Amino acid sequence: MHPHVLAITLGDPAGIGPEITARTLAETPASGQARGVAVGDAIALRRAVSACGLEVDVREIDSFATPPQEGSIDIVDTGALGGRPVEWGVVDKRAGKAAVDAIEVATEAAMKGDAAAVVTGPINKEAIWAAGAKHLGHTEMLGELTGVTQQDTMFVVGGADDEHDLKIFFTTRHMSLAKAIEQLSTERILESIESSIRALVVFGVEQPRFAVAALNPHGGENGAFGDEELTMIAPACELARSRGHDVRGPIPADSVFHQGIQGRHDAVLSQFHDQGHIAAKTYDFNGTISITVGLPILRTSVDHGTAFDIAGQGVADHGTMRSAYLAAVRYAPRTDAIRQAYGTPIGPMV
Repeated sequence: MHPHVLAITLGDPAGIGPEITARTLAETPASGQARGVAVGDAIALRRAVSACGLEVDVREIDSFATPPQEGSIDIVDTGALGGRPVEWGVVDKRAGKAAVDAIEVATEAAMKGDAAAVVTGPINKEAIWAAGAKHLGHTEMLGELTGVTQQDTMFVVGGADDEHDLKIFFTTRHMSLAKAIEQLSTERILESIESSIRALVVFGVEQPRFAVAALNPHGGENGAFGDEELTMIAPACELARSRGHDVRGPIPADSVFHQGIQGRHDAVLSQFHDQGHIAAKTYDFNGTISITVGLPILRTSVDHGTAFDIAGQGVADHGTMRSAYLAAVRYAPRTDAIRQAYGTPIGPMV
């Protein structure tokens, strides 16, 4: 059996993406299980290898099927920078275009079956917008590239290569808190519960124990601190239970994530962006990774930014990229199940 090929995008070449990619690939050589191939501009990866003081070669390859070579990091070179590196730590539309080009190449490889997964480095939204992208970020871009209109974020917390980790989903994501609360409804929360449970099954959790976070302090205290629990969240949970799902909640947000980490729940539904992000990153900032569910491909990602303030210094912690890589290794055997659930199977993987 050939190892699964993982396409790893460098992210914004002005940020820490190339450095954390270089470190991850340098310490995770190809094995019988998986091999990583960088995707992006080769000049950016070579500069990162130098900044990190790594003793590895950067080898440009034309195909993801090219056999690995000991002592080298392979890259499918997009040539987006035209041989001219960008300045470290500065928003640059050239860097934005390079980031977008890498995402497009890696996604196409996954759609064609040349790669089993896409592992994405951090991008800068201002840079990709300057380059002409209209998307809010990776998730929306990947949706367009794969022809999917509904995607969700699944955080994996507590060890991406650990079967007992906690998953976190989100009813709302990139919007203001005020707008997020306005967007909540029984129907939307129920839809999020059911799509999240489906994703858990696709990713190997056979009988998910699913918890739903409350919105208000102390779960609203029976309406004293807000009535969203009574009018929306509890009814959605009850409807989900009536459909045969093991759904607990609403549970106050100050305890539900701790309960999940302790093993009482397989997953938690967060009602808004920061509710889940703060819990995950406080517990395990460098180990928390993001998986986009709903796509016909496997995509894992770091869940931090480009860290322009330390880019080029060779000091960036690559723990989250390493976790994203290990998560892709772990879930690559489920690629067929992912495609069958969210898209049309396209044949055997490389």
